[in-house]
Amino acid sequence: MVQLAPSILAADFARLGEEVEACERAGAHRIHIDIMDNHFVPNLSMGPEVVGACRRHTGLPLEVHLMVERPDSLIPAFIEAGCGTVTVHLEAGPQPHRSVALIHRLGARAGMAINPGTATSLLRPLLPEVELALVMSVDPGFGGQQLLPQSLPRLREVAKLISRLNPGCELEVDGGVDCDNVSSCVAAGATVVVAGTSVFAASGGTAAGVGCLLKRISGGAGGQLS
Repeated sequence: MVQLAPSILAADFARLGEEVEACERAGAHRIHIDIMDNHFVPNLSMGPEVVGACRRHTGLPLEVHLMVERPDSLIPAFIEAGCGTVTVHLEAGPQPHRSVALIHRLGARAGMAINPGTATSLLRPLLPEVELALVMSVDPGFGGQQLLPQSLPRLREVAKLISRLNPGCELEVDGGVDCDNVSSCVAAGATVVVAGTSVFAASGGTAAGVGCLLKRISGGAGGQLS
């Protein structure tokens, strides 16, 4: 089953608890929390306290996407705050396997992310060790961007690697996913879909945004990208 993970980066932070609860009621499968440090990416976002706040408002799994330098110094705090999956970036340091080992040692699931300019083949040594591979479909750092067309063949490439090296690994797509392209992402192999603006800025509200994406994920009509 393909899962939907709304990204609270696009939520109304004055109503964060309500926004998270609305996602759960509408059928979302997990909550995605983007962490930025203004070094690895040109933006600054939230900390472990936000994870704890989300934990108090939902029983859904929480996943943290660390778009940061030196992720190992932050991993323990996010897991302690209630995060069940921690994703780090392949590009964040010279020894990403150590981050994966730390995440596992602290009892969480590990994910490995790659930016649009990183060769998908570089994931090969790490795929057997992780539960999730994340393909960024925009340059990380800002919400509201459009999905890069080259992301679809990249998803297909990673899907092939997963099928050969770790069939149980999830394949997540993050960036610019909306109701017009989510079907194409799923067809390319994505098993987890992250969506921010298309959920929280949907014209009919958060529940409508979740509903539209779930409908397209499950096979409803939608636009296709080649």
